[in-house]
Amino acid sequence: MTRPITLAAGQWGDLPLEELCKIVSRFGLDGLELMCNENMFDVEKAAVSKTYCDDLHEMLEKYHLNMWAVCAALIGQCVGDLYDQRLDNFAPQKYAGKPEEIRAWAIDTMMKIPTACRNYGLNIVTGFLGSPIWKFFYSFPQTTEEMVEEGFQEIARLWIPILDEFKRKEIQFAFEVHPTEIAYDYYTTQRLFKTLNNHPAFGLNFDPSHLIWQGVNPAVFLQDFSSHVFHVHLKDAAVVYDGRTGILGSHLPFGSTRRAWNFRSLGHGHVNFEEIIRILNETGYDGPLSIEWEDNGMDRLFGLEEAVKFARKINFPASGIEFDSALKNQ
Repeated sequence: MTRPITLAAGQWGDLPLEELCKIVSRFGLDGLELMCNENMFDVEKAAVSKTYCDDLHEMLEKYHLNMWAVCAALIGQCVGDLYDQRLDNFAPQKYAGKPEEIRAWAIDTMMKIPTACRNYGLNIVTGFLGSPIWKFFYSFPQTTEEMVEEGFQEIARLWIPILDEFKRKEIQFAFEVHPTEIAYDYYTTQRLFKTLNNHPAFGLNFDPSHLIWQGVNPAVFLQDFSSHVFHVHLKDAAVVYDGRTGILGSHLPFGSTRRAWNFRSLGHGHVNFEEIIRILNETGYDGPLSIEWEDNGMDRLFGLEEAVKFARKINFPASGIEFDSALKNQ
């Protein structure tokens, strides 16, 4: 089993696409997980123009790269989130300060993504759902069960028509369990699958970095939800409590050494990736392992070069034989 190693491109969006392709090719990656935006994977163009898709194919092939998934995280966030001004950064500027228009744009764009993916030849979209109830994660002022259930039902109302369109076009949506999402840990993920009636187009983009700092064991999570995993991110996080730091982050910026936890370049945190690979081998996952760089304390080119080597080292195949099989009938 040879899983491709790709790069989640969102954190590299300041670079022209061809320059990013050169970097990714130079470091020996197999491909890119492009963002759905005008500068990377333009949904509007890809949904109507085979020529656009062919040109994008040609660009990646020029640098011996492939693409197995695109990311619609920012668009998806605008579908289900309770509006505040931060969402203005995720939607076209003409919708800034207009919550209803931001949501309408996001739903319309998500509905176009399956067609865009079919035109390109993709079948995986990673992303977020948003949450109308994230602010309730700490139950004070008092939060009732009815308020929480209403939030989950709102996500179902907004997303099931989108997921139905994904199913019609045979595209899979891989949701990333993540803070600020309707599902951000083990039990909210269970609840989300139940709320969506285990929709066949809905699964997970497994990212261990968002679980470990919450105290959720990523390997246990992966083991229990393995049948739902459509895509995997390789991202690390370090958790260091020194008596001053707290799990909620103290409003300190990412990268600050005063934080209790930080995302780290791959191999520099506390995620046990060997256990994760063993579970992926056992469950037969052969899709991409997409490196995501989010380390404000390390130069990203330095980190990426190291990360590729780390990913290649841990991406070992399962054994094709049982270790004691040679001892039989001797």
